[in-house]
Amino acid sequence: MLIVPEVLIAQLVSPEDAFRAVEAAFAAMARGEARNFPVVREAVGEGRQYGFKSGLDRAGGMLGVKAGGYFPGNAAKGIINHQSTVFLFDPDTGRPTAMVGGGLLTALRTAAASAISIDRLARPDAKVLGIVGAGHQAGFQLRAAVRVRTFDRVIAWNLHPEMLPKLGAVAAELGLPFEAVDLPGMREAEVIITITSSPAASLMAAHVSPGTHLACMGTDTVGKEEVEPALVAGAAVFTDEVAQSVTLGEAQHAVAAGLLDASAITPLGDVLIGRHPGRRSAEEITLFDGTGVGLQDLAVAAVAVERARERGLGIEVKV
Repeated sequence: MLIVPEVLIAQLVSPEDAFRAVEAAFAAMARGEARNFPVVREAVGEGRQYGFKSGLDRAGGMLGVKAGGYFPGNAAKGIINHQSTVFLFDPDTGRPTAMVGGGLLTALRTAAASAISIDRLARPDAKVLGIVGAGHQAGFQLRAAVRVRTFDRVIAWNLHPEMLPKLGAVAAELGLPFEAVDLPGMREAEVIITITSSPAASLMAAHVSPGTHLACMGTDTVGKEEVEPALVAGAAVFTDEVAQSVTLGEAQHAVAAGLLDASAITPLGDVLIGRHPGRRSAEEITLFDGTGVGLQDLAVAAVAVERARERGLGIEVKV
């Protein structure tokens, strides 16, 4: 078994690698070649969340699980709030083949999923990017978004505005003007990414203009809510995994309230393989409910393992 520690991930997996791996995972899911297993997600006290996401991709030869979660007290300790590790197994024998640090991989695959949704669902002429949230993953989201659309500027809102300058620095690094706005100011955006751990909606339907694409990418668990149910119900909704969207994702409240039927939610993979056209008009609001699936984690972890073996990196142990 090869151990690939967190410290090696940045030199092994690029954002472009993550984009390709996640896109392939979505397509494999849509073709029925791969499937995610039911998520285990538990509250472990003081806002902490811990769980498991797993899956099997027979075509890609991947079987595995990611264990980890969200630990909001970590920032005060100088470590990121999202902590996880990916374990890969031989799908034929069940023997463990790798253990991979999942912190950076989670940020990369989450940003890649968002960028894929923007690439396939946002209007081609979108010029203003809005971001709701300014935590650890917000910068990854910004960098991934600008790889698929040419934005003129970035606007952002965060519950704690003192965190916004760090995101502004990323925008400056990318050569983009940055402005902090209040939530009604999000109406200027043509693409909006929400990346928060909010249990109560911040973004309302009145804050979103016709034709906007939303990528709701925040922490997914029972009760999470970044945008109001009426906004979800009024949009064309896409997701990575419908079963997770209606139980752990942004669609859960709209479905529970009877405002949205689960059958109206489209897997993004269907757009990738041509089964669904995606956006149907310039005025349509599209929403991607990115719940984060196990197959995404396995796909990016497999890239890390392949690169580590090629370069003689990592720690080989007998099991």
